[in-house]
Amino acid sequence: MELLVNSKGLLLLALVLGISSSSLLADEPPLTLDYYKTTCPTVLEIVRKEMECAVLSDPRNAALILRLHFHDCFVQGCDGSVLLDDTITLQGEKRAPNNLHALKGFRIIDRIKNRLESECPGSVSCADILTIAARDAVVLVGGPYWDVPVGRKDSKTAGYALTETNIPTSDEGLISIISKFIYQGLSVTDMVALSGAHTIGMARCVNFRNRIYGDFSTTSGKNQLSQVNLNKLKSICPPRNSAANNNESDMDYVTPNLFDNSYFQILVRGEGLLNSDQELYSSILAIQTKKIVAKYAENSIAFFEQFAESMVKLGNITNGETYTNGEVRKNCRFINT
Repeated sequence: MELLVNSKGLLLLALVLGISSSSLLADEPPLTLDYYKTTCPTVLEIVRKEMECAVLSDPRNAALILRLHFHDCFVQGCDGSVLLDDTITLQGEKRAPNNLHALKGFRIIDRIKNRLESECPGSVSCADILTIAARDAVVLVGGPYWDVPVGRKDSKTAGYALTETNIPTSDEGLISIISKFIYQGLSVTDMVALSGAHTIGMARCVNFRNRIYGDFSTTSGKNQLSQVNLNKLKSICPPRNSAANNNESDMDYVTPNLFDNSYFQILVRGEGLLNSDQELYSSILAIQTKKIVAKYAENSIAFFEQFAESMVKLGNITNGETYTNGEVRKNCRFINT
């Protein structure tokens, strides 16, 4: 049965899957485009310049910041909680199983925050910095631009346990992944579009080992190019070798440093690196998602337009408690004392 993606369909699917989500129904705080017009009018320029330096030094930094933003928003909303270090009284999210070894780029956010504290002390939240930086990261490697509504507050808490329940994993099934996006108030179309961020990402061997020693050959066929790619992946990630767990490979091996629609073309060929990615096209349940993948593989403009729209929705996932009782951290790693 095709999954509905309009507002009624979201609520219907949520009920069918047994999901109770405050994200679907809660009032959102008033994020605006001109929130820092008087308190920090140079915020966008400062973030952009720092991101330009970061991406120029290493294009991979774009993917690191984009992933940080995603992992932040899927736990307690976009509140900067993923940036918090562990302390005696607070258990952060960085060392949670789904984040440990997977998240980097924290020092880039630190540099941006330091610049902003010098220019506009106590004005710009870390949550907003990360959201703006994610947009700039995409643009700097060839992706679409979108306006970023701002005015988020930083959380005084973190959601260690929520990282396991909220964040999709590499071997997860399609329905489970859909349910996690629906929980956040994001549609099936949003899910497919946002997965396109993997066009600039890398994955660790521990996350794609099951795929390359599983059904990769079945989905990709017997053509010579896919076999060459598979052999390369197996050399990076040998079976039953925990020492290789952190070896990495591009999720888009064609244009790894360029934000484009190549990722979707790879899925159509059956060569997706992660099981969770290939599920979007090859699962027997992928009636709707397969059509969307094929559309984006053929039409990069359609992908760019939807990705920009979906990133605004992702960035608007908020936590009412944080907005009411949150703060603007002086240091993104620690709550204010």
